[in-house]
Amino acid sequence: MTDKKTVTDTLVVGAGQAGVAISEHLSRLGIPHLVLEKHRIAQAWRSGRWASLVTNGPAWHDRFPGMAYAHCQPDGFVPKEQVADYFVAYAEKFNAPIRTGVEVTRARRNQHRPGFTVESAAGIIEAQRIVAATGPFQRPVIPAMAPPGGRIHQIHSAQYQHPRQLPAGGVLVVGAGSSGVQIADELRCAGRKVWLSVGPHDRPPRAYRNRDFCWWLGVLGLWDAPAGKPGKAHVTIAVSGARGGYTVDFRRLARQGVQLVGMTQSFAGDVVSFQPDLARHIARGDENYLSLLDAADAWIVRNGSLLPEEPAARHFLPDPDCLTQPVLELDLAAAGIGSIIWATGYQADYSWLEVDTFDAQNKPLHHRGVAREPGVYFLGLPWLSRRGSAFIWGVWHDAKYIADHIATQRRYQQYQSASEQP
Repeated sequence: MTDKKTVTDTLVVGAGQAGVAISEHLSRLGIPHLVLEKHRIAQAWRSGRWASLVTNGPAWHDRFPGMAYAHCQPDGFVPKEQVADYFVAYAEKFNAPIRTGVEVTRARRNQHRPGFTVESAAGIIEAQRIVAATGPFQRPVIPAMAPPGGRIHQIHSAQYQHPRQLPAGGVLVVGAGSSGVQIADELRCAGRKVWLSVGPHDRPPRAYRNRDFCWWLGVLGLWDAPAGKPGKAHVTIAVSGARGGYTVDFRRLARQGVQLVGMTQSFAGDVVSFQPDLARHIARGDENYLSLLDAADAWIVRNGSLLPEEPAARHFLPDPDCLTQPVLELDLAAAGIGSIIWATGYQADYSWLEVDTFDAQNKPLHHRGVAREPGVYFLGLPWLSRRGSAFIWGVWHDAKYIADHIATQRRYQQYQSASEQP
């Protein structure tokens, strides 16, 4: 850290999609600000995802309102490098004040004067407000149950790039959200024997009656489902834009050779135990899937739409043996499994932010991103304000709310009564 001191109204930490979005809105409102990013703009899209990843929503949907993707059809699914390039180009469009390669190490509220003092690799920064736009994906989580290092090669999905990086043998993928199910399917296509440990999940259709599920969630008002709905913050979604997009179907994966098992419970040497809950999780995923079809059909009737019927969407394949006769215990060595990929999510890391706005589990206390600690804001978190908050377009709208809140607070601070006028 240098002795250089910078003064700004609002400091934004992080220049991923959240940081770029809030910078656009602050720029529009004429609010002086600075965005610090410890890597490159949208670096997580480049290095924190596997090589073949594409967006889980179509290009017309998974973007900011002010710019479309170059060289991608509206109904296509955008490769991750192109997503990162998109945010770089978007920031350039309005000359965002982003400084890359600068890590923030500490932020504290000032005593007996307004604002915050922030320590960074570029020196001290004095700011009236701080927007934590680092998102939820800072620390990959591998459960404590993971076996100690040894014969089995273990990585988190954040470190997975392609099948060739794994040693020979089968692979156990733990977690069947978007990351886990897509990685499992990619490994299957590469000729690997795959076991997929399935937990609670939502399973929407990729498309129904000639409309993508993102469109259906929009017209049905489901993107605006409020934050805090019981269970929703912790339920992952099994959806994929890979190979042009397809509906995740666990029965089809099993028919294609993926061995489905329940949630991973424990390890004893090379033996792993699974909970007897696979059928329940598949059934609840089916319920989620069918509920969207029902809501879509009702919307079509209510609106007199002529969208084509799709009765085949309600037909399920027969339950595979792994569902009716679940495997509860597996000897990894005997099964020839050489790798475990933990697709088990992330933890946010706000250790640099030393303010009173976290609960006992170090989760931010906020309302729509406005923290309990005045002058602190959070952006880019799932369910920040609604279901759509974790998606690219949802971050943009959450950022607008926060920027408008900052503008209002600035007006209060700048107020002078008539008697105070010089």
